[in-house]
Amino acid sequence: MDNSRFQDRAAGALMGAFIGDALGLGPHWYYDLDDLRRDHGDWISGYTTPRPGRYHAGMRAGELSQAGILLRLTLDSLVECGQYDEADFCRRMDKDVFPLLDGSPMQGPGGYTSQSIRETWRLRVDQGRPWGECGGHADTTEAIERTLAIALRYALQPARLADAVARNTRLTQIEPMLVSMTVAYGAVLAQLVQGEALDATLSGKLMRLVKSGALPFHAVTSAGLHPPGREEHPTAGSFASPDALLTPSFIAEAAADPGVCIEPAWKVSLVYGMPCAIYHVLPAAYYLGARFSTDFEAGVLHAINGGGQNLSRAMLTGALIGAQTGLSGIPRRFIDGLEDGAALRELALRLARQAEAT
Repeated sequence: MDNSRFQDRAAGALMGAFIGDALGLGPHWYYDLDDLRRDHGDWISGYTTPRPGRYHAGMRAGELSQAGILLRLTLDSLVECGQYDEADFCRRMDKDVFPLLDGSPMQGPGGYTSQSIRETWRLRVDQGRPWGECGGHADTTEAIERTLAIALRYALQPARLADAVARNTRLTQIEPMLVSMTVAYGAVLAQLVQGEALDATLSGKLMRLVKSGALPFHAVTSAGLHPPGREEHPTAGSFASPDALLTPSFIAEAAADPGVCIEPAWKVSLVYGMPCAIYHVLPAAYYLGARFSTDFEAGVLHAINGGGQNLSRAMLTGALIGAQTGLSGIPRRFIDGLEDGAALRELALRLARQAEAT
């Protein structure tokens, strides 16, 4: 593996996520696409200022939402500790985030506080519960949006990736299926920064990690999803099934199939759904990540212009494409227009170097 390319891809994934988050700040959560076009034009091509009365109102173009702020908090912790230190992460949440919240949605750093963070704040602050007993049942991608940094830190260590991502996810979201989908996204991202493609073969590579015991997913079938032989025994794991690892390749295969037509590509939001739940956002991100594997700008902008939960869609898409193009493949204007972009870039490169050195 070319170490310089690994670091470029890992840093690209992080910067792609930050850029996707900031691009979504202005046009976030328009479920009426006519309203979106009225307020932001026929095609959103860069950072925009939120309109009065909208989510994140009062913030400036290029700033991070709370999702981006929490990703940076996680990144800061990883870089300063040199590894995932759960106590340090929780201390930062207690010190730097929770005092700024009051339990309501339209308040807090980044202009809006997601359901899972509000539920965790209520249990941690209002009820005084210890960390480990504060996770809730929100079905959003909020945990993916911060744990992608953890996945990148352990991109070359799949077992540690799965353990650290799952433990951090459960701090705020405890549904087993959501945890498995979050870990699976991290495992996909790790493969991409190692130079694998988001294509029809990727899930097979992930399943080989399952069979070897490196990824703790339950599996029964043999290679190629064929029936198991009499001598084969199920692979026991922490996650109920391997389906979250199979989804990316099925979607990537559809993205490459000329018989499957989603045009223009932003309409992927209509195919998979515009709401916030992980089962809407994640398939759309995989589709755009596979279709625009070499074109960062097109991928994130189609994610944004589809409306609905476009901030999360663009954040996850940006990480997937950034992991494939590398930091060197991200147009400079997106980094220059990002508030504190130079510092974020340096943090991303530091984490990438730590991950490669492990």
